[in-house]
Amino acid sequence: MNGTVSIIGCGFVADLYMRSLQAMDEITVAGVYDKNPERLAQFCTFWNVPSVASMDALLDQHPRDGVVLNLTNPSAHFEVNSASLAAGCHTYSEKPLAMTVEDAKALHAQAEAAGLMLASAPCSVLGEAAQTLGHALRTGIAGTPRAIYAELDDGFVPQAAYKKWISESGAPWPFEDEFRVGCTLEHAGYYLGWLISWFGSVRTVVAASAETIPGKEGTGPYAPDLSVATLFFEDGPMTRLTCSIVAPHDHQIRIVGDGGVLACKAAWDNSAKVTFAKRMTIRRRLMESPFPKTIKLGQQTHPKVKRWGAAAMNFMLGPSEMLDALREGRPSRLSNDFALHMTEVKLAMQNAGEHSGAQAMTTRCDPMEPMPWAR
Repeated sequence: MNGTVSIIGCGFVADLYMRSLQAMDEITVAGVYDKNPERLAQFCTFWNVPSVASMDALLDQHPRDGVVLNLTNPSAHFEVNSASLAAGCHTYSEKPLAMTVEDAKALHAQAEAAGLMLASAPCSVLGEAAQTLGHALRTGIAGTPRAIYAELDDGFVPQAAYKKWISESGAPWPFEDEFRVGCTLEHAGYYLGWLISWFGSVRTVVAASAETIPGKEGTGPYAPDLSVATLFFEDGPMTRLTCSIVAPHDHQIRIVGDGGVLACKAAWDNSAKVTFAKRMTIRRRLMESPFPKTIKLGQQTHPKVKRWGAAAMNFMLGPSEMLDALREGRPSRLSNDFALHMTEVKLAMQNAGEHSGAQAMTTRCDPMEPMPWAR
């Protein structure tokens, strides 16, 4: 892996990208821009990377065989992504790609017309845990998958000590922005990306969402803090996906097959254990084995990043995949269609409210090619 990235936005999440960058070989930072000059100086000094005085200057000097990382606040994603594409730059955006389906479709059309790559976080779909589960599905370890339960519940976050959550270079966790954007747009993509990579397009979303904790600190209006969705895939099992900052912390995914249950309990850990519990009958009682088997790929996967805070993820797997695709002259696994479709499904979940009913998706994407070490 090698190549060049430029960074726009150096808030809380940018430090997680820089931590990940330390584990990657031969990826260099051409420049960094943030609209807050004090924060820009603090970040660039801490990580010893070059600052750039304006976004236009950064885009002008950015190598066209590199990738621009848009790490700004979600409300700025559409504007910054569009500017990056207009400058002829392949672009990797933090989630969500845009705050509306219309804006996401406009970005997709802009990228397609210019022949540019446009990808969206999260990239944990390229991580070892997701790829191990994908391999287990393809090889039929659990038999035909019949149903999936996935949870992305983060605990009762409004009562957490979030004002003490400070990044390595000193950026505070942007709690007001997080509450305004909502946990579904911020976090549902972690398992949604895995699911779409395995089964392709979601055909229909049946969802409900609500703000269950009124009066959160800061200035609203705030997005729903709980969503529950049933996903019907074009070619995959019925799936329930829950996302909240209300329910006790639970990040497990369970794939129920004819022969047993595949499971992973940590969406935010690239090295999380993947298990298979075989179904059996003991004394006329049907049950899954209490001693599940650990599933491993048996070969070297990707560079790992040690745990910091709640996550043990390599945030640079996505940009690295794009750089590899550019160098090898192939499509990126994180395709433009993938970014758009994932955004549409997340917005359908977040905006469902109480009476939305079934929503047919208007975008689609193919299942993702597995990583070479997961075939």
